Amino acid sequence: LRPFARRIDTAGSRRTDSPLCPNRCARRAVLPSAIAGHYARALADAVFAPGSALNPADAVEQVKTAAALLASSEELRRVLLSPAISRVKKTALIGRLGDDYGLHRLVRNFLRVIVGHRQTQHLTEILADFEAVVDDRLGFIRAEIVSATELSDAQKHEIEGALESTSKQHIRASYKTDSSILGGIIARVGSKEYDGSLLGRLEAMRQRLTTAS
Repeated sequence: LRPFARRIDTAGSRRTDSPLCPNRCARRAVLPSAIAGHYARALADAVFAPGSALNPADAVEQVKTAAALLASSEELRRVLLSPAISRVKKTALIGRLGDDYGLHRLVRNFLRVIVGHRQTQHLTEILADFEAVVDDRLGFIRAEIVSATELSDAQKHEIEGALESTSKQHIRASYKTDSSILGGIIARVGSKEYDGSLLGRLEAMRQRLTTAS
């Protein structure tokens, strides 16, 4: 728990008071993206440290589980954010949740830190940054694939293989549908976009015809 707290406090604001004091809570009422990134990197540092015994992919799934629990229970969120509930009781609650859902000690310690810093309402933001950090350290690049209709597993496999061949990196793909592209796909990989949609081809044809005329 202490290494997490030291990294997070050093990266964010200097720690001058208790984790539950009103002044400190007011300063963190809105979590800047940079601070969410600090929490995410602190957890990633612990997960990737030698001897952590926690697979990074498993860590992501376990933090997702914790985020889903918080999102689904208003009572749980209220308890973990309440300054009227002692840290001892909150720590015990995290321990019980960890037992019930098989959370690794590093994930439990991480949850204790963000609860102590009253940042549980920002866990979804921290999770998104944590996933990105893990992907980056594992050598994956994010890809968003847009198709007019749902793609089959075989089609997804083929697309990801083609993008990996083109980008020379491992792909972490997410998929969504958009009927307005008419057919084909649009692939956004990092800062690049590959437009293989029917709409894109029609637009390219229109521009060529316009230029020719």
